[in-house]
This record gives sequence, C-alpha cells and structure tokens, in this order.
Amino acid sequence: MKGPSGTRLPLPVVGIWLVTRALLLLLVFKVLVLPGPDVTSDVSVIYQGWYDVLRTGTYPLDDVTWQYPPAAALAVLSPGLLPFLDYASAFFVLAFVSDAVVFGLLLYAGRRPGKCLSGAWVWVAGVPLLGPTAYARYDLMVTAVAVAALLAGVRHPRLLGALAGAGALLKVWPALLLVGTRRGTVTRRSWTAAAVTGALVLLACMAAMPGALAFLTFQRDRGTEVESLGSLVFHVARNFGWEGRVLLNYGSVEFLGPYVPVVSTAALALTVAAFGWLLVWRLRAREFGTTTAADAAFAAVLLFTTTSRVISPQYMIWLVGLAAVCLVFRSSRMARPAKMVLAATGVTLLEFPIWFTHVVHSDLWGITLLTVRNGLLVAATLTACRELWRRTVTEPRLREGERATVPAQTAGPRRPDVTPAAPAGDPATVR
Repeated sequence: MKGPSGTRLPLPVVGIWLVTRALLLLLVFKVLVLPGPDVTSDVSVIYQGWYDVLRTGTYPLDDVTWQYPPAAALAVLSPGLLPFLDYASAFFVLAFVSDAVVFGLLLYAGRRPGKCLSGAWVWVAGVPLLGPTAYARYDLMVTAVAVAALLAGVRHPRLLGALAGAGALLKVWPALLLVGTRRGTVTRRSWTAAAVTGALVLLACMAAMPGALAFLTFQRDRGTEVESLGSLVFHVARNFGWEGRVLLNYGSVEFLGPYVPVVSTAALALTVAAFGWLLVWRLRAREFGTTTAADAAFAAVLLFTTTSRVISPQYMIWLVGLAAVCLVFRSSRMARPAKMVLAATGVTLLEFPIWFTHVVHSDLWGITLLTVRNGLLVAATLTACRELWRRTVTEPRLREGERATVPAQTAGPRRPDVTPAAPAGDPATVR
C-alpha cells in the first residue's frame, strides 16, 4: 500500500495504532478491567442522561453538571447516528472513529515534504497512555476538530478559523488555536471566519433549544478539583489537620472548606496572568513561521490547562493532539515539552483511575502521583513558552541586530599596503 508521496505506508506505526486501539476498545467494553472507578460511567449515566433530556428539545437546565458550550449537545447526541447500538457502545465506536480520523490526518501530513511521522507517533503513544478515559469522554472528538484546524490552517486560514470557531462552541479551548496566526491577512481571514462561524453556531443552538447559555452559571460556581495544581495545597494540609472535605460537587470530586475560595481565585488569577503573557508575546513576536500557529496553540493550551481549577484526566487528550501537530513539522522545537506531556499522560492513568483512592484520601502515594503529574505539566508549560518566545521574539531580534551591522562593513577586507586612489583635484592628493 502506498501513501501520497508514493512510498509505502509505514506499517510499524499503523500496526501499533491497531493493537493499542483494540486494547482501548476491550477496556471500554469491559472485556478487560482496570483497578479503580469505572471511567465509562460518565457515558452510560451522565451523557446518556443528557441525551435523554436533549432529545426533548431543551438543554439540561436543572443539571449543574452540564458545564459545556451549547454545541457540546451535538457530541452528546451523536450516538443517535448509530441506532442499532446502545448509547454507550455507539459513543465508544464514534470515539474510535474520531481517533482514526486524527491518526489518518497526522499520517497524511507527516508524509508531505518538510514534515515527518513524529506527530503520528506521539498520537499513537499518547492516547493509550491515558487508558479508557480517552474513549469515555467527548474530548477526543473536540481534539479531532482542533487537529484538523491546525493542519488545514497552514494553507487555508479561513478553514482554520471556521473549525476553531466551531470547536470553541464544543469546548471553549479550541479558540486558542488562533493565538499564533500570522499577522495581517492570515489573522484577518482566520479570526473573521472564527467569529462568523461561532456566531452562526451559537445562534443555531439558541434557536433550536432553550438554555444554550446555562453552562456559564454552572461553570462559574465550580471549586478546586482534587487533581488540579492548587489542590496540592489541601492534599498536604489535610495531613496537618485542615478541616476541609472532599466531596462530589458540580460533577467532579472537589475540595470544600476553609480557604478553598482563596485558592480557586488564585487559580483564576494565574489563568488571567497566563493570557496576559500570551498577549505580550503576540505583540512582541517578530516572526511567524510555518510552525508558529501550532507551537503557539500548544503553549496556550498548556497555560490554560496547568492553571485550571480542574485538570481533569481527559484534558491530556487536548495536549497530546496539539503536541502531535507540532511534531509533524521537522523544524518544530516542541519535542521536549511534547515528551513531558506524554510522561504526564502516563502518570495521569496511574492517578486516575488506577490509584484514584489514594488521591482522594490525600495519602503519600496520591500526593506523590499528583506532584509528579502536575510538575511535568508545569515544566512542559514553561519549556514550551520559552521555546516559543526564543523562536519568534529573541532570535529574530538578534538576526535583525546582525543585519544592522552589515552596512558598516560593506567595503569588505582591504590590503593594508594599498592606498585607495583619490579623485582628481582632491586637495589631499596635491603634493
């Protein structure tokens, strides 16, 4: 079998994708079972419950766990496309199809001139590192939209914008795909397409069913989830007499008690600061190359994820997908943060679901797992931001400085024993 470049299909990466995905399907269909809580219950209980409500023609207005933008209803309703399967089975099949689409896009792009298969390998490895959670959340479908947007955006900025706008109505974060677009025509076209598409999707959702914006209130009232960066304060404090509790709140396991609002506010302040850094970077960037859009999107979503009050396990799928797009380009410098993300994804599987009990109880092993996972995310974020800044701000400025010194040396090397001829009539030549 031959690919677009006329070479044979890379069988190793395809074979490993098939084997690992078969394993994921065995896990979500419970042929194989991992220790810890059942990660598929979100699909069979929560998603299916939303599905039943959405089919009546309204958003889940009385369910505080509905914290997603209005187009998320499309993902929740999508299993209805396979009426011959029960809801959960249809959802897992569609997640598998989304996974295959992403893999196909990365495989195709990686075989084009100037690109490589490193991105496909990142995706092949990263998704199974998260375990069955990857197929038991709709985040994989959103990531498929984001990957398609970034890969298409290299040549088609309007398509990048349209997919980013639609993706933002699925789960907000795809709006960050636009942060690294080249100034001028590319930014104008992609941002306009995103705004128009987003507005049209939002209006369609609002016209179709009441309650399209109810998610804003439910999201606002969330606290500090036990897997977030800020939660480490309370995990340690519980071992020294802190009087708070761990409860299922707003659809996730969160800390409740003294000082929790303070830490939640601090997390929001960090997110605002992160977006402030992105704004400064955008204003100071001097060079927007082929990889800048993907690299900036990766760095931006890392900032958004690491400073979040939540950091749910499925968030890692976003990062794996964006890291994979970065490494499609041979010239990308995001290899180090991509490896850190892969390592963090593997640790995430250990802390959820395998040893989630230790996390909930805030024992030494649970604290260690969270510290390692969140530490890797912080390191990946700082590394990605540093590389982005160097490539687009520091190095172009240095090159400009080097070019500025060239005019002073235009005369080139000169033999010291040769005196240049002076023009006739020059007083300095009269003896």
